Amino acid sequence: MLIIFLLALLLRAGRCTDDLIFETKTVDVGAEVKLTCIRQTSDHGANLFWIRLVSGKFPETLGKTFSFDYDGVNKTPRITAKQEPGTFLLQISGAELSDTGLYYCIKVKQLDMEFLKGTFLIIKGPEPDITAIIQVPPSDPVRPGDSVTLQCSVLFDSEKKTCAGDHSVYWFRAGVNKSHPSLIYAHGNSGDQCEKSPEAQSTQKCVYNFSKTVSSSDAGTHYCAVSTCGEILFGNGTKLDIEVVSMCDSQENDAMVLLLCAALAISLIVIVVLACAIIKKSCYYCNARVSLQTNAAAASGNQQSQQRNEDSLSYSSVNFTRRKPGKAARKKETEETIYTDVRAFVIN
Repeated sequence: MLIIFLLALLLRAGRCTDDLIFETKTVDVGAEVKLTCIRQTSDHGANLFWIRLVSGKFPETLGKTFSFDYDGVNKTPRITAKQEPGTFLLQISGAELSDTGLYYCIKVKQLDMEFLKGTFLIIKGPEPDITAIIQVPPSDPVRPGDSVTLQCSVLFDSEKKTCAGDHSVYWFRAGVNKSHPSLIYAHGNSGDQCEKSPEAQSTQKCVYNFSKTVSSSDAGTHYCAVSTCGEILFGNGTKLDIEVVSMCDSQENDAMVLLLCAALAISLIVIVVLACAIIKKSCYYCNARVSLQTNAAAASGNQQSQQRNEDSLSYSSVNFTRRKPGKAARKKETEETIYTDVRAFVIN
């Protein structure tokens, strides 16, 4: 039937009559609510609907019936829709805060939709008995690694208590970028942390402490929230600024910081010395290598020059011619050889 209702809206067939009844009704939590609209039995072919509109939700069909007499009943654990003589009744038992919204009685006939009655129903809860929520910020600057205790004091009138059960306390944190608060801790029911105020015996004071070791990500505003009487009440918030202090620039100059800074300085000196030694040794090997290459190149050049000189040597051949011995020479046992011709050539 909800689809029929939406289709009727799309077809723009709905109309509000001049005699539309609209009223505002306020009831307390737990009360019984009765809403009625007129039902004409002579209007055959018409259907009646009770529709509820709640902020943030889709329209909800609570009950439906025919215009003529019909004994069918639409019933849920708390809501009942049925016919009574001349009316179409919507009954809510044990009203809750979530029942607050707009209630419409609608008549649909073919493609014609008519709003018969509208009711703005307000469910009023009991007034909270809490008179104040006080948050105390840390007195000393906070640094990463420090243990911080946040305190929240809840004051309420014990004689005016209208809600059953104890209240619950929660801690929320909103980041520095104004993001939505996120739950970080819940105390639960902690009535044993409460005591009578010495100023007024009717006023009761409950003190809640939340301790943790903080880091840079804990920066932001921390809120103490109290859940009571179906509502959540927030404190004024405690802004937590995390100071990030440079170790070597700390004014405390404690022994640990000095030791770490000295170790860092010595490490830098050792690194520089080692780097210089490595560079110097590397340059020595580079010079030695260049010298060896130069000597090798010179030796190679000398060898090639010597080879070229050897290849350019001059060679001579000698022709020998024997002269016929004379008379005087015949008598001698040896002969005299005379060089008559020398021929020279060069081999390249």
